[in-house]
Amino acid sequence: MSATLYAARWVLPVASAPIADGAVLVEGDTIAWVGPASNAPRVRRVELGDSVLMPGLVNAHVHLELTVLRGLLDGLAFFDWVRTLTRLRATAMSADDHLVSARLGVAEGLLAGVTCYGDTADSRAPFDALREGGARGVAYRELFGPDPAQRDTSIAECEAKLDAMERDATALVRVGVSPHAPYSVSDALFTAAAAMARARGLPLAVHIAESEAESALVVNGAGRFVEFLEGRGITVTPRARTPIALLEATGVLGADCLCIHAVRTTATDIGRLRAHGASVAHCPASNAKLGHGIAPLAALVEAGVPVGLGTDSMASNDAHDLIGEARLALLAQRAYRNDPAWGSAALALELATTGGARALGLGGVVGAVVPGMQADLAAFPLDPARRGAAEPAAQLVWAQPGVRAHLTVVAGRELVRDGRLTGVPLAAVTAPADALAARLAIARESLPR
Repeated sequence: MSATLYAARWVLPVASAPIADGAVLVEGDTIAWVGPASNAPRVRRVELGDSVLMPGLVNAHVHLELTVLRGLLDGLAFFDWVRTLTRLRATAMSADDHLVSARLGVAEGLLAGVTCYGDTADSRAPFDALREGGARGVAYRELFGPDPAQRDTSIAECEAKLDAMERDATALVRVGVSPHAPYSVSDALFTAAAAMARARGLPLAVHIAESEAESALVVNGAGRFVEFLEGRGITVTPRARTPIALLEATGVLGADCLCIHAVRTTATDIGRLRAHGASVAHCPASNAKLGHGIAPLAALVEAGVPVGLGTDSMASNDAHDLIGEARLALLAQRAYRNDPAWGSAALALELATTGGARALGLGGVVGAVVPGMQADLAAFPLDPARRGAAEPAAQLVWAQPGVRAHLTVVAGRELVRDGRLTGVPLAAVTAPADALAARLAIARESLPR
């Protein structure tokens, strides 16, 4: 079995205190030893210099197939954003286009130190792109059906798609189920989707408690989503006291359920999440850019709800930058609470690693630098022009958002070395994506305003 020792100015295990002049021994796909470099075994050694070596980042929520839509939907109200996105995908993107976009998203994430992705998609393109790129992830296949009469058809179609994906699943890339959101899924379909996922032993992910428009639909049976649904002949009535309560009533909440966004979450809702063991994917940049507000991150963390960080899609964010998300999560929560002492850089990086792993059902597998866990690692260079914080987590989070990884390792395999992809050249990924983005920009202009 091959063995490699990675030595760096700092090793940040997350599960324990930082190690100055530390090293990590990787044997095969597993972390075999962690400690001071001076005590390290004598094997092939890779010197990472003035860097922080830490667990690979875990992006708990992303839409890789939408990466090429970066910048095309800025400034739209949420209902208009959803409708424009849906029209673009339906009229201007093929299955091949989704794969081109997903490949770009995987590459961007790997270069940013992301080793594990929680992706939700209406196609299998992200699933295939993750497998091709050697990354780790859970590919949640979306299903839709706001009309209760669609329930059986939606379930049958989704099961056929899941059958094909599960046949191709690997040790690194798993399959999940995502009944999309309350404005696109009926109560009957929520219940059926949860039962179907659990019968197959697959995890769930749901966009929930994200926007004012969604809450108006669920709580009051009012708003623009109602106008749209009733225009399709679908009867709409109030469904629950809160969106989270809707998931509880339909049997979706559980320890296998990832609640994406959870912005409009009450203290009672947090109690529901904790009682059911559900997790949350917190997406601060997307929440802010779409004008949804600030999720109660501090209350969720203090209640013991597993929370990971997500970028969401590049259609509602502009950078696959989990270090930046960690910084924004801290800043926003301190502003939200009027408390400059809440949280820490170390907590932010824990959310971006261990927290995300737990949220995706991979706790104890990845998310920390601990012997026996999978060797998913990222190394970030420390910028000498931004010195000041003696503690490495503080320098990364507060001073270096947007930092690129110069090493990214998944299951012991180097996917980024010296800041470059080790597989296909980056230009082979970006060239078709650039052409697609240009075509989509033209298509966007032709859509009705």
